[in-house]
Amino acid sequence: MKKNKYLHMAVIFKASNLNYGEGVGNILTLKKVTTEGKNFSYISRQALRYDIVRGLNELYGYKPAAVNKEAGVIQFTETATIKEFPEIDFFGYMKTEKKEQSKVNDSKRQGNTGNKDKTKIRKAVVRLTDAVSLEPFCNELEFGTNKGLADRIPNNTGNDIFQAEIHRTYYCYTLTCNLEEIGIDSVYAINLDNRERAKRVKNLLNVIKLLNRDIRGKRENLSPLFVIGGLYDVGNPFFYNRIKLLFTKDKILLNEKLINSTLSIKTIEKTVGEQSKLGFLDGEFSNIEGINKEVEKLSIENFFGELEKQIDEFYEVSE
Repeated sequence: MKKNKYLHMAVIFKASNLNYGEGVGNILTLKKVTTEGKNFSYISRQALRYDIVRGLNELYGYKPAAVNKEAGVIQFTETATIKEFPEIDFFGYMKTEKKEQSKVNDSKRQGNTGNKDKTKIRKAVVRLTDAVSLEPFCNELEFGTNKGLADRIPNNTGNDIFQAEIHRTYYCYTLTCNLEEIGIDSVYAINLDNRERAKRVKNLLNVIKLLNRDIRGKRENLSPLFVIGGLYDVGNPFFYNRIKLLFTKDKILLNEKLINSTLSIKTIEKTVGEQSKLGFLDGEFSNIEGINKEVEKLSIENFFGELEKQIDEFYEVSE
């Protein structure tokens, strides 16, 4: 029987002021995107990637891969491979090597520089999306000063004033991974053993479960309040742009119709729902039971625990 090799999940978390763009004057502006006629704040996939790599280092000692600028651009070094660095095993690389200039005069006559690029590429195996807010941005501003420091200057009559856009809200992002490609790099002829491959994926999942972000003197909790996903027979990110919230006077509801419609989609032999699991923190969303009954509903801890068992089964390893 053919194994499901595509890991996909959508995560909801709640946090505030997580990714700033270019400021205007003394105003710090959040990164935003316009959709459905409204502004939504978002955290770029690059920012999420940064915190995942930091988490892999803090929790498991996976060092960030070495980089240089010898080829004129910032890129991973030639000696940095997936064997030593899970970061590029997960997120890929592009390495450009410039050859020595030769036959300059002939090249000039031919209208080129004589430099040719030799590029080595391994595409990302783990694909992230931006984390987009699930509530519109309402143009709220924080007014701040550095009064605490300014008061230490004798006879000081003023202090620096700044303003920053603020948005405390729910965010959703998705992650997709082809498990067959983890630990395999044909460019360098590297094939890691299955136990190491399973270990790396499970460590990545644990970082997602415990994810956090440091920004402007605070540490924000990006760990899931709700997560839905599993191992699938096709690589489509089913829940991308399919998670929305509804707000009533005293309840926060998932858009269960949209989720259930997604779960009813048939892939090759099974429906998305038959291949999915759901994890949630009790007390946050009021209509978890309204989601398709064939989907197993678990605590956040048990969701990731069950997913780790599936990872071991896929790679045919055991503890």
